[in-house]
Amino acid sequence: MAPGLRFKKLQQLLKIGFVRLPRALSNRQFLMVAAVAVGLWAGLVAVLLKGLVHYLHGILSAYSIQYSWIYVISPAVGIFISLLIVRFVLGGELVRGTHHVLLAIARKSSVLPRKETYGHALTSAFTVGFGGSVGLESPIVQTGAAIGSNFASVFPVSFRDRTLLLACGAAAGIAAAFNAPVAGVLFALEVLLMDISISTFIPLLIAGAVGALCSKVLLNEGVILSFPNVQRFDYHNVPYYVLLGGACGLLAAYYLSVFRVVEKWFRYNLPSAAARFLVGCTILGLLILLFPAFLGEGYQAIKLLESRQPGALFEGSILNIGPDDTYLLPWLILFLALIKVFAVSFTIEAGGYGGNFAPSLFTGACLGYAFAALLSRTGLVMLPPANFCLVAMAGMLTGIFRSPLTAIFLIAEITGGYELMIPLMIVAAVSTAVARYLKPYSLDQEKLREHAKGMSFSKESVVLSGLSWQSLLERDFIPVPPEASLRKLVEIIAASRRNVFPVVDTDGKLRGIIYLDDIREVMFDTSLYDELTVEQLMQKPVVVAGVHENMQDIFEKFDKTGVWNMPVTDDGKYVGFLSKAGIFTTYRNRLLTD
Repeated sequence: MAPGLRFKKLQQLLKIGFVRLPRALSNRQFLMVAAVAVGLWAGLVAVLLKGLVHYLHGILSAYSIQYSWIYVISPAVGIFISLLIVRFVLGGELVRGTHHVLLAIARKSSVLPRKETYGHALTSAFTVGFGGSVGLESPIVQTGAAIGSNFASVFPVSFRDRTLLLACGAAAGIAAAFNAPVAGVLFALEVLLMDISISTFIPLLIAGAVGALCSKVLLNEGVILSFPNVQRFDYHNVPYYVLLGGACGLLAAYYLSVFRVVEKWFRYNLPSAAARFLVGCTILGLLILLFPAFLGEGYQAIKLLESRQPGALFEGSILNIGPDDTYLLPWLILFLALIKVFAVSFTIEAGGYGGNFAPSLFTGACLGYAFAALLSRTGLVMLPPANFCLVAMAGMLTGIFRSPLTAIFLIAEITGGYELMIPLMIVAAVSTAVARYLKPYSLDQEKLREHAKGMSFSKESVVLSGLSWQSLLERDFIPVPPEASLRKLVEIIAASRRNVFPVVDTDGKLRGIIYLDDIREVMFDTSLYDELTVEQLMQKPVVVAGVHENMQDIFEKFDKTGVWNMPVTDDGKYVGFLSKAGIFTTYRNRLLTD
């Protein structure tokens, strides 16, 4: 047998196997097997991404010994490579942000493009590896979600199961990035999934465990963010943790506002991609020249703060700040917390790929350290900088992303215990309340509302997206030709149980609609039977649904027009009707059973 025929035969066998696998297992068994596969795939990609970025940082560090200026231009090189990859490898488009995943769940039946299984990882590796001031976690989430979605697309699974596998991929990615399986699972539940049940938990736990195992086996401790040495919690410091939570909420609201302002400024003032690249990279290079701590994800800077080496953050800076400048250091570190958002914004607007997860941790660490150092300097109290540094990371994370459980358990897992659980809960709660009061929506929620015309991401919208209009399409409406007489129409009405009749021409095009209530008076005037035609009696449809529209759009059309039956067309050709009552019934039943 020729090699080409053998390959085709193998493809056919694999396809048959993929189709038969769900049938050979129960749904629960299949989801467990799929969770292992998706978790392993997403975990390995996350590990590979973290390892590649660490390797690129090592190369830059070696060159920086001879060429001290390299860090100023290296981010521009990484961003330029990312732009080339998007242009020539990914077809010119790659949507940034976790909101893209939320939108896919709510409006695209949890289907993500195949190129996203590698596109975000590839572009973010060069952006962050060459010093772009963003994080890898958002690309990891998008990559893991795309892996879960595309894995599910191979099998004949429901929307609900495809969404669950999408979330499994995201959970495994976060778990692998931090070696934090619980945080990965909670992130999927808080951010991506709307309902919690045992059937949902088990595949997520499996995927999170597999992702964390990949990290544990393949990554060394220098790559993963970990803090094994944490001081004991002192309940006397509770008032200060409350104040810290409020400060985190204020800074989170400031971060969200500045990020959106810079984004809009670039959008309206620099329409050219080349101009955005030049302006963004130039300002980013200057910021790194002043503050080398902005280089890359910032996890090394966080470790320096946690180990009480704040002066090391400014090594290589042209400001010539040394470790002996104890008076200035806390204020400068607080300043870092305030302007980190600009470094992130310029990286992304210049064309780089990355997210705000790691920057939120960096910002929190700087705020927590400065908060503890400045209060301790008053002599009224001595606060442990490491503890406040770590707890503030959770405060900033939940203030920006509105995911308190993820933030709490992420810090608990990377510190190797639950010694800080009480202050973590206090700071996360206060920060969330303050940030939500000042900025009602998180960054992803704002982007989702912008791209989806005000749509809120809720269980209701997810359930609605899961409804298939094809299964709800009603085809028992009798079409009437426009040239038919009133006599013929009356005969058709007598043979039908419907009170709505589509007017369809010989080409199958929908010309109009006949409503029984509109012609009731002329129906009984036999003198008009041969004088009036259907074309004279019909009216244009108030609204029409296309075969390519999703249920969210169709639902909105029902709400805006008030009609109870909506015709569906395919390029103008009549297909059938959708009933508002039928959709409501199915929608209500799905809400009750999910």
